[in-house]
Amino acid sequence: MGAAAGKVKAAVRAAGKVAGKRARTGTDAVPRPRADAVRNRERILAAARDVLVEFGPAAPLDEIARRAGVGNATLYRHFPDRPALIHHVVLFGLDRVTALAVDSLAEEPDAFAALCRFTHAAADERIGALCPVLASDFDHDHPELVASREVLEETIEALLTAGRTSGLVRADIGVGDLMIALSQLSRPLPGTGCFDANVFVHRHLQLFLDGLRAPARSELPGSATTLADLRRKPM
Repeated sequence: MGAAAGKVKAAVRAAGKVAGKRARTGTDAVPRPRADAVRNRERILAAARDVLVEFGPAAPLDEIARRAGVGNATLYRHFPDRPALIHHVVLFGLDRVTALAVDSLAEEPDAFAALCRFTHAAADERIGALCPVLASDFDHDHPELVASREVLEETIEALLTAGRTSGLVRADIGVGDLMIALSQLSRPLPGTGCFDANVFVHRHLQLFLDGLRAPARSELPGSATTLADLRRKPM
């Protein structure tokens, strides 16, 4: 990517901070799990994400275990209660989206292609659809979540900076702007039961992405939005 090469390295370094920040929370001070346990855990988290989106925060845990292909005992061995499961589903999503940003920036031929690949892939992680199911008592400030959010923000900022540096992405867009659009455009319409709306999601995301191309055709009101702005202003 030429001028953006340094941003690729910065994104990779940022993603690597997750492990260091987790270690400071004490969550890594356990023996390394067996490979089959890791696979079971990932299947449970992926299934839980989909079931939570479909049924909401009261989603039946039996259905999550069934879709993951594991027994209830295996589910509870990994996640002793519903709050723990929801916490780790969110963490799982944040870390997967960060990895998507790193891979997109490192592997695509230019920064705008990287931005498009990341945005579409992140939508498939259903992060926007998951947001409404988080209960009011969900601990958004848990140290693990704070660490993952910080790394996600740094990595997406590297992605956008690479686009600006190469002259392919307009300069008046921030990480928060991208995440708002991704969250809003990837949610099913309320009351429609439209869980097979992926074709519409990706059409509308591409319309949005085309609006990020440089040179910009209009001047946006206000200023670029950061993730810190979103945390100060409830959406």
